[in-house]
Amino acid sequence: MITVAVISIIAVLLAIIFKKGKEEYSLYISIAACFIILMLGIEKLDVILDAINRLQGYIRINKAYISILVKIIGITYVTEFAASLCKDSGYNAIGEQVELVGKLSILAISMPILLALLDTINNFLNVR
Repeated sequence: MITVAVISIIAVLLAIIFKKGKEEYSLYISIAACFIILMLGIEKLDVILDAINRLQGYIRINKAYISILVKIIGITYVTEFAASLCKDSGYNAIGEQVELVGKLSILAISMPILLALLDTINNFLNVR
C-alpha cells in the first residue's frame, strides 16, 4: 500500500505542475498512474483467489457461485476504475453512467445466487 500511496502522491504533484501549462499532460499522468495502480491491485487478486479456494475447502460451495463472486469483484474493480477516470477528466455524467451499468451488471450476474438463497429459505419454511 505504501507503493500505491507514493505513486499516487507523485502523480498528483506532477499533474498539478502540468495542469497550469500543458493540461493534456496532466490528464496523461493521471491515466498512467491509474493504470500502474490498477496493475498493482490486480496482483492482490491472487491472494483473494487463494483465500476463496481455501474457503471452498472448508465448506462445500458450488464452483459456479465462486465464479460469480470472482466476476463480481472484477466488475466492481473495473467499474470503479473507469468511473473515477471519467470523473477526474471532468465527465461526471459519463462516470455516473459507468457506475450505474456496473451496479446493474453486478445485480444481473448475482441473480443465480439470490435465487438459490431464496430457494433455500423456501425449503426451510416448507419443512415442518
